Amino acid sequence: MIIDSLVVAEKDSVARAIAKYLAQGSISIRRIYGIKAYWFTRDNRQWVSIGLKGHIMNVDFSEELNKWHSVEPSKLFDVEPILVIRGDDLNYVRALTHLGASANTVYLALDADPEGEAIAYEAMFVIRNVNPGAVFKRVLFSAVTRNAIIEAFNSPTNLNPGLAKRVFTRMVLDLTLGAVFTRALTLSVEKIDRKALSRGSFLSYGPCQTPVLNLVVQRALERENFKPEKYYTLHIIVDADGKRIMLDHDGVFKDRQEAEKILNLVRSMAKAKVIIASYKEDFLGPPVPLDTIELERRASRFLNIRPKAALDIAEELYRHGYISYPRTETTIYPPTLSLKQVLLELTHGEHGDYAKTLLGMTIKPTRGNSNDGAHPPIYPTRGISRQELLRYFKNERYWKIYDLVVRHFMATLSPPARIERQRIVVEVVDHRFSTDGLRMIDKGYLVIYPFESPSEKVLPRVKLGDELSIIKAWVEERETEPPPYLSESELLRLMRKYGIGTDATMQDHIHTNIIRGYFRVRNKQCIPTPLGKAVINVFSKTGGELIDPWFRSRMEKALMEITSGSLRPTDVLFTFKSEAKKIYEKFMNRQNEVAMELIKALKESLSKTNRNSK
Repeated sequence: MIIDSLVVAEKDSVARAIAKYLAQGSISIRRIYGIKAYWFTRDNRQWVSIGLKGHIMNVDFSEELNKWHSVEPSKLFDVEPILVIRGDDLNYVRALTHLGASANTVYLALDADPEGEAIAYEAMFVIRNVNPGAVFKRVLFSAVTRNAIIEAFNSPTNLNPGLAKRVFTRMVLDLTLGAVFTRALTLSVEKIDRKALSRGSFLSYGPCQTPVLNLVVQRALERENFKPEKYYTLHIIVDADGKRIMLDHDGVFKDRQEAEKILNLVRSMAKAKVIIASYKEDFLGPPVPLDTIELERRASRFLNIRPKAALDIAEELYRHGYISYPRTETTIYPPTLSLKQVLLELTHGEHGDYAKTLLGMTIKPTRGNSNDGAHPPIYPTRGISRQELLRYFKNERYWKIYDLVVRHFMATLSPPARIERQRIVVEVVDHRFSTDGLRMIDKGYLVIYPFESPSEKVLPRVKLGDELSIIKAWVEERETEPPPYLSESELLRLMRKYGIGTDATMQDHIHTNIIRGYFRVRNKQCIPTPLGKAVINVFSKTGGELIDPWFRSRMEKALMEITSGSLRPTDVLFTFKSEAKKIYEKFMNRQNEVAMELIKALKESLSKTNRNSK
């Protein structure tokens, strides 16, 4: 049977939704090599929609070069990797080949981001191999809704070769640098002690993974090397019209005798004179529209859901039509997005009452300062009740992420919260004591977004010149505290600052370090293992550039220039491979020293694991 139009989506759920929204009549499902294909007619023509599961191809070295013990790692610098079919995806390739062989037009409806563009090219390579005459069209949408799908297919565009080249060049760099230094680490250890690594295990390096580990290790070292110092603070309690309030001395004392000298002066006085009594109204502004990294950070902070899990859940919610595309760097709602229409949809769900309230107000959304030019910020596309969503997904975390997206969207359309900032400063024998308070006047956006609600501390009303009775005064001994371990939320912020990874992959680099045993996450804090510290220490001595966050940042900037056309892939590959070659030479010159340090850390990790298992 001749297929007029073949649609290739990134996932089965999206392929099914596309068929549902485009079909003019019934849909039949047939399995092609075990892969679901959705057959339907549109304008009296035969259409088929099929979903992949992400990339169907990868870059890799030839089988001969993948023999670790017979190929010197540095040889990989001078070899061009090849595109290969991913082992688990062979049936997807067979299905594309079968369907694409007779298709007149192929609509590449992959995700509208650089990765999606690369997957579109992979699908095109496969189909063009059996059908060179097929016409390929790119379809871009940011929400799996009827209107978004129909509009996208009514106005298809062309593929963007610059985006795809950027992704494939990044894949080559990551493969080459990762393979060379992963093999170098592993083989160095095996050369000294073959039993140090269990069979099939290895020590890995990654151009994104390891700079992320470095950020975690450096903060941990700051914490471990921190030397606490004692200091002393001075406090008083005063009576203000029957209400007791505590105030702190403006200074901090390193010498206890100095603090107690002032304490004795204060105790000799019965009154404290008010020199500042400030009660000023202020506003707490609602958040800017939600992008990927903020979704991950807020899911971690507010919901205790790890970044990778949060994005995985968000992608499933997108594919099933509940939220817009979650991989975005945009924090400005485009004028083409009808905010009122989104609110109207939400009136049918759990948050309906607040949606109706907003519809009765003048809507003035907040805006950030970033726009990736591809996708709008993350917003809900369908109103639904908690019970209905859980009936489908059967996992409370899906509701939590959906609820966060809805509340965040509504918060961006809500008025600010009004508060009163309070401050009282008193003077006692030329020494100032102060305290700050906060009173909520109008919750504003915090009604729907309680995650950011500040703690309320209401101070009594006093006036300038009032004399308040001193009830108690004392000195408190304290110690300076070390910096905390990096939280996942803070780590994501630093990764964005340095440009380590993309909005879609940052959480993967954290996850890779965890499964490699380089750091663990406990109580939202990233704590490096002895092995993680050893890996960073080894590279600090031999190739500090490879773990420097700015190294990856430079790489990402160069890759971006491939998209714009100002750099060729070969230019970028030559530059960073050349730098890595020099680092490899330094690494190999200290190979035995490197190996001994890693072996020690491996044994320490194994010993700790055995103790914990008892």
